[in-house]
Amino acid sequence: MASRPDVLIIGGGPGGIASFIWAKRLGLEAVLLEKEAELGGQLRHIFNRIIDYPGLPAADGAELARHFVRHVKPWAEQIRCGVDVQAVDVATKQVIVRGEGRETYHPRFLILAMGAQNRRLGVPGEEAMLARGETYSAARDRFRFRGRPVAVVGGGDRALEGSLLLAEAGAEVLLIHRRRQFTARSEYVKPVFNHRRIRVLTEATVQRIVGEERLEGIVVRQHHPASPEGKEQFFPVDAVFVRIGMEPNSHLVRGQVATDRDGYVLVNSAMETTAADVFAVGDLCTRPLYSSISMATAQGMAAAKSIVSRLSESSAE
Repeated sequence: MASRPDVLIIGGGPGGIASFIWAKRLGLEAVLLEKEAELGGQLRHIFNRIIDYPGLPAADGAELARHFVRHVKPWAEQIRCGVDVQAVDVATKQVIVRGEGRETYHPRFLILAMGAQNRRLGVPGEEAMLARGETYSAARDRFRFRGRPVAVVGGGDRALEGSLLLAEAGAEVLLIHRRRQFTARSEYVKPVFNHRRIRVLTEATVQRIVGEERLEGIVVRQHHPASPEGKEQFFPVDAVFVRIGMEPNSHLVRGQVATDRDGYVLVNSAMETTAADVFAVGDLCTRPLYSSISMATAQGMAAAKSIVSRLSESSAE
């Protein structure tokens, strides 16, 4: 049997939660779907202090997520966690979900808030490493690698900040960047190059991750003008921190709504996509330079208000 709410929101991060709150406040029948067991999205992967969300400083993202969850508790019956959205037909706004069973939604309006995830290297051995659960946070896990070799891959703020956190905690850090120049802020670059426990490899790429039962190391190729093919070298490491940017979780709607070359969904000032009555908010449509909790929640508000405005216009006709 199909469910036909006014608004269906896919994604339970800050943008999706804000969309849901505003939809309920404005009198819309709204349903929120989240694939994880709890709401929060990327918040639950932030292990640093949250100091820039007005009025709600928090020890980490999980604490801020708990504030959000308490806020929506009165509408818990309209929130479904642990469900897998298998298909989205943008033209008909049909959404097929599998949780305890198979269910179909036909909302009048659709808000996409699927967020983004860490970009992967796409090299042999990476999937096996992830399947073994060998993924770590520099902020949360840095002390477990005291005196041990680790690799950090990337050239932006996250890569260099993570390298410094790990090195200050006693890890021996190999920082690998594919270019000569770094995109990170200068406040990170100089301390990284001067740190005695950080070795920097530029113009280098990870070729494969080695280890069957556990991570053993990585194979890195350094590229030089005199030797375009470069040479490969094995480095034993106990962890690989991949910090090469984010990619939007837009796979369910690619080819149905317009995206940029990196897959970020294109929206107008009302947060509407190129498909009528389909909106997008949060990291799904916001590139990393402007990605923030504040931005996502503001976009959720804009999407909900745009829907109410659209309904008011149609009822007046």
